[in-house]
Amino acid sequence: MPDDPSTRRAAGLDGSRLQTRIGRVVASRRIFPFLALTTLSLALAAGFIATLVDEEDFPSFGVGAWWALVTIATVGYGDVVPTSPWGRVVGSATIILGVTFLSFLTATVTSLFISAEQEPKEAEEAKVRAASEAETRALLLRLDERLAAIEARLEQQWGT
Repeated sequence: MPDDPSTRRAAGLDGSRLQTRIGRVVASRRIFPFLALTTLSLALAAGFIATLVDEEDFPSFGVGAWWALVTIATVGYGDVVPTSPWGRVVGSATIILGVTFLSFLTATVTSLFISAEQEPKEAEEAKVRAASEAETRALLLRLDERLAAIEARLEQQWGT
């Protein structure tokens, strides 16, 4: 397969717009708001779908959205529960996606805390490394000068 980007894009190997957007969001470190908005959107979409497929248990969008939000948050009050087969399918998908997105949110927050703690350490290590490299270069230069002086004396002494 050619490595030309236009060929890869035409063949469908370059990823979708969603993948590109997610990549930019992750690279710019704005992942938490993106995931929070995605989770909220998922809750609203699940609530809407629940009202469409199970009108008996979800008589209004508000009830469906409440149920979806509580389900995604893994609270599950039990005040509203899908009883129809399609309502349970929507509920199952909502549970799985909700737990997945909450896991991503938790991992993102943890990652942000860790990276905030590591950045000063990494900066200090870079300074130490740079100082150490400068000291090593200076030492090597001194050793090279001393070695050159020894070689010069040996050449004088042995006359080569």
